[in-house]
Amino acid sequence: MEMVEKNSAKAWVLAARPKTLAAAVVPVLVGSALSVFLGDGAAFDWRKFTICFLFASLMQIAANLINDLFDFLKGSDGKDRLGPERAMAQGWITKNAMCVGIAIVVGLAAVCGLMMLPIIEETQVTTMIGVGIFCIFFAYFYTSGPFPLSYNGLGDVAVVGFFGVVATCFTCYCQAPGCFSDPRCIVVGVATGLAINALLVVNNYRDRETDAADGKRTLIVKFGERFGEQLYLWCGLGAVVMMCYVFKDNLALAFFYIPYIILHLMSYVKLVRIKIGKALNQLIGESSRNMMVFAIATVVAMVMI
Repeated sequence: MEMVEKNSAKAWVLAARPKTLAAAVVPVLVGSALSVFLGDGAAFDWRKFTICFLFASLMQIAANLINDLFDFLKGSDGKDRLGPERAMAQGWITKNAMCVGIAIVVGLAAVCGLMMLPIIEETQVTTMIGVGIFCIFFAYFYTSGPFPLSYNGLGDVAVVGFFGVVATCFTCYCQAPGCFSDPRCIVVGVATGLAINALLVVNNYRDRETDAADGKRTLIVKFGERFGEQLYLWCGLGAVVMMCYVFKDNLALAFFYIPYIILHLMSYVKLVRIKIGKALNQLIGESSRNMMVFAIATVVAMVMI
């Protein structure tokens, strides 16, 4: 157990789980590149990019803190936990401090969202306010509420839908309001969500036995170890297949994904070989790296078109 002073800055950094922030950054990068790719003539606005980046990062941190709090309250983070240590379970952060911290982070995210309103078109304002409110509700209901998504086999669907379609497409929408008229916008969103979901699959694959004992019915708990391995593989390969559709008029651009495919396959082989235990934690960092490589490949391909 790592020695951490209660409610210290180090405790908050660990609770924020910096390694997961790639899941927030990737859709902003891809969505911004998508706005250039689909190009409705609007100039790229770096202010909008920066606000999207800050909002997404803050909401990811808020979701991590909420997850830490409610998993602790449910008793899911016991001594048999294989993943990285959780702040609440280790006593690094008190319950009251965590609640205040969540409120502050969500509040900062809301401020970022409000900063976006004066620089988007008037017709976009209501939509973006709705999306912002949806993000806050999603962060809560993913782990908590009467029907927590992650506990009822809907975690993967939620990640693809939220981090993929919502985060990617509405980042694009901020820059290019007409993006939804092109079906490729949604396809890119789903592809991005699949690449990001590989990170969740690693977590659920590693925790399949403890999740089953805690009543957390993830897809891997429901369908087994082999299903989890194939799900990890096809999250990555499926993302590339969908991007091939996006670039069907110039398939040479798909070659930018070769480094991502190689890295993803290497991680898949390692996942299958390790099978169980804390050694799988190394794949959290690898999967975060892989999704960043996917994002970089997408950005390069889209700005070159």
